[in-house]
Amino acid sequence: MVLPDSEIQKMVKAIHTFPNYKVLVIGDIMMDEFLWGEVSRISPEAPVPIVKVEKETFLLGGAANVVNNLLGLKGRVLLAGVIGSDGMGRRLLRELRSLGTTTEGIVSEPGRPTAIKTRVIAHQQQVVRVDREKAAPIKPETLKTILNIIKTNISQIQGIIISDYGKGVVSQEMIVGLKKIVGKNSIPILVDPKPNNIQWYDRVTLITPNHLEAEVAVGKKIESQEDLIWAGLHLLKKTKCESVLITRGQEGMTLFLKNKKVEYIPTVAQKVFDVTGAGDTVIATLILSLVSGMNMLQACKTANYAAGIVVGEVGTAAVQAGELIKVLMAAVKK
Repeated sequence: MVLPDSEIQKMVKAIHTFPNYKVLVIGDIMMDEFLWGEVSRISPEAPVPIVKVEKETFLLGGAANVVNNLLGLKGRVLLAGVIGSDGMGRRLLRELRSLGTTTEGIVSEPGRPTAIKTRVIAHQQQVVRVDREKAAPIKPETLKTILNIIKTNISQIQGIIISDYGKGVVSQEMIVGLKKIVGKNSIPILVDPKPNNIQWYDRVTLITPNHLEAEVAVGKKIESQEDLIWAGLHLLKKTKCESVLITRGQEGMTLFLKNKKVEYIPTVAQKVFDVTGAGDTVIATLILSLVSGMNMLQACKTANYAAGIVVGEVGTAAVQAGELIKVLMAAVKK
């Protein structure tokens, strides 16, 4: 993707201002566990590989990985969500505090475990994933507490991300309550959507479904350029959002604007090892880019460069502001 030098310089200048902005992230908080090892034989008990685990790592996942990306980009964050009253929940709080961010928006709900996604990786490939979670709506009193925390802090917020993994934190009641708090303030709201909940995201600034999520949301396979255009415009009409961004992996991204203009953004990734968490990187970069003064297309192009960095790494990864600036400046020299 070739960009004019002046446009890249504007992007870089905007990135330098990211520390000036605070983003509210609402969504499903998780911990990503990785078991790294090697496979040398098949189990005699069942036709499955035996993985000899050599190390174990934990990374922030779900909405917490969005936070990790925002912090990597030097933005400031308020995370609102739910964890369990358990050891993993306490570990998650410690991880967030060690990154220098507040945890005042996180509510511990009795009877609800902290969500953990365990990925077993051998020879740079994911062998299996194990999910431990409770995918159910949060309690009414928990929702009330979260909305009160948001109301208290809204005057400090310049952008909002809703990270919906379908585990129960994001609901229609949550979004209605959020919009009442935001009121007439021109705070952009970006949603990483769950396709089955698409009707909830009425009139937000942007939704960012990936290719498969877009297919589910519109109820039709996207197998051609015509299908893609129809799906994006259909989602625009259905949600009444200002914009829709369909992320398409190695095919890049396609942006659909309110005026029905379509922009194709080719990938800049040099290598693709793992797309885990790439959507979190995209939406984190998008919100900071928008609040720092970029237009929607420039913000999407910047997010595309950020995604190109993280998909080159195995495991949930977060982009760093310095890395992003370096990649953009290298594009100037080409």
